[in-house]
Amino acid sequence: MSILPKLSTMSTAILFILVSPASHAGKAPSQEEMWRLIQQQQRQIESLRKQLQNTDAKAETAVEAVESGRPAASAKAGWIVAERTHIGGYGELHYNNLSGEGSVSDKREIDMHRFVLFVGHEFNDRLRFFSELEVEHVLAGDGEPGEVELEQAYIEADITDAMRARAGVFLLPVGIINETHEPPTFYGVERNPVEHDIIPATWWAAGLALAGEFGAGWHYDLAIHEGLQASGPSYQPRGGRQESAKAVAENLAYTARLKWTGITGLELAGSLHYQSDITQGNDPDAGGAWLYEAHAIYQRGPFGLKALYARWNLDGAGPEAVGADRQDGGYIEPSWKLNDGFGLFTRYNVWDNAAGNGVASRKSQWNVGLNWWLDPDVVVKLDYQYQDNDDGIEHNGVNLGVGFQF
Repeated sequence: MSILPKLSTMSTAILFILVSPASHAGKAPSQEEMWRLIQQQQRQIESLRKQLQNTDAKAETAVEAVESGRPAASAKAGWIVAERTHIGGYGELHYNNLSGEGSVSDKREIDMHRFVLFVGHEFNDRLRFFSELEVEHVLAGDGEPGEVELEQAYIEADITDAMRARAGVFLLPVGIINETHEPPTFYGVERNPVEHDIIPATWWAAGLALAGEFGAGWHYDLAIHEGLQASGPSYQPRGGRQESAKAVAENLAYTARLKWTGITGLELAGSLHYQSDITQGNDPDAGGAWLYEAHAIYQRGPFGLKALYARWNLDGAGPEAVGADRQDGGYIEPSWKLNDGFGLFTRYNVWDNAAGNGVASRKSQWNVGLNWWLDPDVVVKLDYQYQDNDDGIEHNGVNLGVGFQF
């Protein structure tokens, strides 16, 4: 509501108050003195009128902005930041009903496996920030089963229209699951074991990276970052992830990927990873490590196919003595989309973290199941898993899950 209609009444009152003392003084003011006094009062009144107009205009603008949902000029800085800041996330709830064989016990539990928040911000058209904060197993702290993890936090800048640079904490460009692991994007309740024990997904590191495109469908990634800090006697890569938490940087690591998507529905990619000492100088019996990975993704109509192979080669007498100088695995996963809501899949996984010494240490797992998408971003999953491991330590049974992303 405007306050300008009140101005004339206010002006008259002010003029009366200012003039009244002079009319009651011992000597009445002359016409010249009265004229100067009136001019001075008029200037003061005009100044007050302009102040009131500005205040009223700002108030009306703010009210209109609130009612329309658009940012007000007086709130420009905060609202523009909000417009360029994006929030997303994903999560998944699992129910496992598995019978244990060998020395492992049955597993019957319900677990809010993870909840993740994404926060991104665009500083301008060529500079942006992205982060990923995860809570695993609901509760974190001393004696609790979960963790709070900052999986990504990096600045990305466009060098050219076809090249980008990153600095910070980011997911490494290796495998299929590591960079794309939101529940609605893959089959099966649990992530596949090959990209758990061989490629230690989720695998992130702090460092610098370049990514870009060239030619028809070619993509590349180059990164220098913190390395693993694996230790004996198993020298398994998953246990060596430093997760950018005061990570020892005696021996940095290097990762490169080349990917081709020149045919619609097809992705072919290969990654190479190297570090000169996988133990960061803690084990004189261990040394350099190479990871080789290749995969294919094919989607034609309702039919889908994924296949992946990965292999570690570790130097040194320590890994060789326990067969960890070679660790490899792979899987193949055909799937069939019945319609927009339902899809069926099966997956065969085989892997070995001690393949170098010939001892029976191979593990294999079949999964068969279905995904039911209530929405493209909300999925219910059911699968049956059957393991046939050389060591006889196995989990067989049913997995049920609900996942979402936004």
